[in-house]
Amino acid sequence: MSKILALIFDLDGTLIDTENHILTSFRHATKTVLGVSPPDEVMRNMIGIPLADQMRKVSPDHVAELLAVYREFNAASCEKLVKEFPSMAETLDKLKEAGYRLAVVTSKQTPSALRDLGLTGLIESFELIQGSDKTERHKPEPEPLLAAAATMGLAPEQCAYIGDSTYDMQAARAANMLAVAALWGMFSRERLLEAGAQVQAATITCLPALFNDLNAT
Repeated sequence: MSKILALIFDLDGTLIDTENHILTSFRHATKTVLGVSPPDEVMRNMIGIPLADQMRKVSPDHVAELLAVYREFNAASCEKLVKEFPSMAETLDKLKEAGYRLAVVTSKQTPSALRDLGLTGLIESFELIQGSDKTERHKPEPEPLLAAAATMGLAPEQCAYIGDSTYDMQAARAANMLAVAALWGMFSRERLLEAGAQVQAATITCLPALFNDLNAT
């Protein structure tokens, strides 16, 4: 295995705790536009792909309206509902001190990603923050991860992608990056392993030792 030089993170459910924010926004949008909301589990299983694709799955005939209502509510409620995972800031500092380059690749659009990272104070930790508006194809396709590696001047095998969804694991494997399952996120260990996770990170605070150990072998 190549030495890991860069750690690329998913955003929602990995860097920041936004499950309640996302599901609350989904419920509001679907109830407002369609008069009924799908079960939370149905909506949760779509987290990790671009929002427009999620809305297309919910109701192909109402995508634009669902997006508009969702985004308006999501923006108005972000300060109240977007949370930082405990110990994340300290862990990112330790990773940077150990020499790892840090980036974010998310299915959120870049302005929304910058907004949420700014609210949690994590934004300064990353040299690259790339949203779904930066590539034509999206997770679980490898294009977003390959674009990030190219921007950083690295080969894909020099990068690890850390995420909490099955789409993250599939994209990482397709991009030839190390697929690291963030077990503190929204998806179960079993589903992440089935999707191709190669390494499991049980907690946020284990990340520095995990990657130091991987690079030492």
